[in-house]
Amino acid sequence: MSAGVLRSDWTPAYAAVPRAAFLPELMWPFDMKTARSVPVSQSEDPEAWHGWANSDVPIVTQWDDGQHSGTEPGEVSTSSASMPSVVFRMLNDLDVQPGNRVLEIGTGTGWSAALLAHRLRPENVITVELDSAVAAQARTALNLFGLAVSVINRDGLKGYAEGAPYDRIIATCGFRSVPFTWVQQSRPGAVIVAPWGTHYGNGDAVGRLVVARNGESATGPFTGPVEFMKARAQRLSPVVHSEYVSGSVLARAKSLTTLTEADVVGERFSPQRFAIGLRLRDCLCVEADKRDGKRPVWFYGLRDRSWACVMFRDGADAQVWQSGARRLWDEVESAYRWWVDKGSPDYGRFGLTVTAEGQSAWLDDPADSWPV
Repeated sequence: MSAGVLRSDWTPAYAAVPRAAFLPELMWPFDMKTARSVPVSQSEDPEAWHGWANSDVPIVTQWDDGQHSGTEPGEVSTSSASMPSVVFRMLNDLDVQPGNRVLEIGTGTGWSAALLAHRLRPENVITVELDSAVAAQARTALNLFGLAVSVINRDGLKGYAEGAPYDRIIATCGFRSVPFTWVQQSRPGAVIVAPWGTHYGNGDAVGRLVVARNGESATGPFTGPVEFMKARAQRLSPVVHSEYVSGSVLARAKSLTTLTEADVVGERFSPQRFAIGLRLRDCLCVEADKRDGKRPVWFYGLRDRSWACVMFRDGADAQVWQSGARRLWDEVESAYRWWVDKGSPDYGRFGLTVTAEGQSAWLDDPADSWPV
């Protein structure tokens, strides 16, 4: 686990509640060296199974919303055990206090709920899981471990009014819109911790929101980048390229840009990617693999059929094509230059505000926000 992530107040729970007790017989840990999920069976290779269970890696526990069979990975990972370092980063952000009542959105294996229950007592923790099979497995694991947390099988977007009000709410899946229902079910001053991002990319950032005294909003900064499976109701449907572009792009009129691949793409969790997504509403970015010194990056409008493509080339200015009512590449350039003009801010300078009317992002000051 990353140094400094496991704080002293969580050490007893970590020692008493092993992640292995909540993992299935067949699981798919993510091998960081090969960047692939690998099947591991406890009955066939118990040493490897326990080795992965005790490693700081994410582990897929369900594929394709439960429609998957066999040992090989499926198409889409739909339930998992997060990296322990990420779990404790978010628990640190949650900052639970004795006697707090906590609602968890996304039970998964049940390990996070067990950690919370060990620290706060089971009666103070409620966890909600949409998938009935996942909920049943977690409930069984929690009961066998002696932490009979209430596992509710329902849509977490609706929260759980029957157990409200809550002092803390934590979500363990990625959201594109934080439900105001959670704010309504929280006490004034309550903390909501949730992975959040835009449809621009698959990455998320952990938002730490504090509910206002009047209960009419929740606002707070992002604490750092993460990447979570998305809440099922907020997943983006696959974009069909042929519905946007027909024929050869190379035959169309093009322009050049001085922005580089490092400027726009950067590393996996580069802050400019997050910032560009905050400034471009309803836009999806798709990065192709790099071949022969070239990497095409596509941008698709989600409100219409506008599109743009930039071809980054080693040692030369990038070529740009764009079409439609929105000039998406122009918007990308504008967003990037805005980020640079603001001092190339990292995640922690950005924040999110949620009200009954919607949500807005901000940089440094919640009073200076824009809708997202």
